[in-house]
Amino acid sequence: MKAAGRVVRENKGASLIDLGDGVVCLEFHTKMNTLDEDIKNMLREAVEEVETEDWVGMVVGNEGAEFSVGANLAGASGAGSFAAIERGVREMQDALMAVRFCTKPIVTAPAGRTLGGGCEVSMAGARIVAAAETYMGLVEVGVGLIPGAGGCKELVRRIVSPAMRLTSADPLPFLQQALQTIATVKISTSAAEARSFGFLTDADQIVMNRDYQIAEAKRLVLELAAGYAAPARGKTCYAAGRDALAALRAGLYIMQQGGYMSEYDLHVSGKVAHVLCGGDLSAGQWVDEQYFLDLEREGFVSLCGEPKTIERIKYMLGTGKPLRN
Repeated sequence: MKAAGRVVRENKGASLIDLGDGVVCLEFHTKMNTLDEDIKNMLREAVEEVETEDWVGMVVGNEGAEFSVGANLAGASGAGSFAAIERGVREMQDALMAVRFCTKPIVTAPAGRTLGGGCEVSMAGARIVAAAETYMGLVEVGVGLIPGAGGCKELVRRIVSPAMRLTSADPLPFLQQALQTIATVKISTSAAEARSFGFLTDADQIVMNRDYQIAEAKRLVLELAAGYAAPARGKTCYAAGRDALAALRAGLYIMQQGGYMSEYDLHVSGKVAHVLCGGDLSAGQWVDEQYFLDLEREGFVSLCGEPKTIERIKYMLGTGKPLRN
């Protein structure tokens, strides 16, 4: 891609490339496109570039085998200070919120493994143009963590909130769907299945031939640019509160008693349920996206110091396989 277009900005982890016609492409190039400080910084710089200069919009994608396998776990193993971990999570949240609320269209183009933070990056754009062979999942529970950069918030926004705009809807079935997707570490076998999980919306596109994916994403940026308006801010997410949370926790307990998850899986999944329900609210209410992000960050950071989470992260880093402890 660099050979075909002018590099506008770059660092060790990512490059911003001119695709022509006023569209730039943010390309990751770390090992397996793991999200690190360089990518986080370039996400923020890329949005600033698109906002302040005479660009039409941006594609986030690359021609590698993986879109991104998620965040670099080494920094979340409890070795660093909790203040540093909290700051890092907050900065990633802020970077993806800048992507989401950019005044110009940003289209993400996932392909291959799109896991954890990679999945969260994909869902931050105005639209997704996914390759048919895209394997998406929020996999953090497998290493004793929860999604920390908008994964929980996005499933609430995409699955729960639309249903609750209907009169007298019950949030529980939709919350159960979101919880099952995260707690059982579901990874889609295709982009079509990712749509059934809620990672893609009906407005998002799937391309069968990956060779045309970036071009199709660019075409969609140009199509959206005419009259584009950033998403509305405000109280757009439904927080179901303590009654729904109690029901989700009861379901998790039954799964644990049935041997489908360990006691520590139950503990971590309970944190996911807490976020999805908007915490211990006495009644359901509409809140803004930042409310859910604050809950995500609190839950993520609290787990980083747990001995069993540290064991899981070290085992994953050492073997590439999950540890059930």
